[in-house]
Amino acid sequence: MGFLGQVGAWLSNPSRWQGVDGIPNRVGEHLFLSGLAVGIAILIALPLGVLLGHTGRGGFAAINVANMGRALPSMALLAFALPLAFSLGLGLGFWPTLLAMIPLAVPPILTNSFVAVREVDRDVLEAARGMGFREWHVLSEVELPLAAPLIIVGVRNAAVAVVATATLGALVAGGGLGRYIIDGLALQEYERLVVGAILVALLAVAVELAFGIVERLAVSTGARADSAQRDAPETASPR
Repeated sequence: MGFLGQVGAWLSNPSRWQGVDGIPNRVGEHLFLSGLAVGIAILIALPLGVLLGHTGRGGFAAINVANMGRALPSMALLAFALPLAFSLGLGLGFWPTLLAMIPLAVPPILTNSFVAVREVDRDVLEAARGMGFREWHVLSEVELPLAAPLIIVGVRNAAVAVVATATLGALVAGGGLGRYIIDGLALQEYERLVVGAILVALLAVAVELAFGIVERLAVSTGARADSAQRDAPETASPR
């Protein structure tokens, strides 16, 4: 039996689809961890990025500080999260992984939300103010709808990065799909390792496609067309 046959036999075993180590449970663990990390990052970074983009103050400094998380290797983030989790009495597994994934998710959300709001046409904003819009209404009814496509891109990039990187949690006794990769390597069950890697890749692609659907449903055609004319957030410079 070739290696692909071994992978197929591993997948066809009913025990792989039930129990704590079953594929459905591991996918659920992975999605829960990733979703919670991205959700917390959104609560931290999105309001801050939108506020800084609206006021135009302090954005450059905030983005540089946030990007320190992007500059650090994921293993380093996990190493920093371990003593923090221990000091809080959280132990190994889920919590150190969550604490390591949040700094990974914050930079793209903060950067994109800041740039998206800051790059809204100033003439449009002045026209809204001239019509009597208060600053809150300018932000909520003009800036945010126009900035939404780039903000969603930032959240999408964060989600894909977290889904792909959360596998490292298995190194600190965490669950998720990383268990297949780490355990497969440790036990020399390479079919387990390959299945884990494929499932992570498929999950990342599914997340990417899901955010594409969200963007089409949540963002108006005009806003998408406007965002397409802007520079990509990764290369844009905060003003």
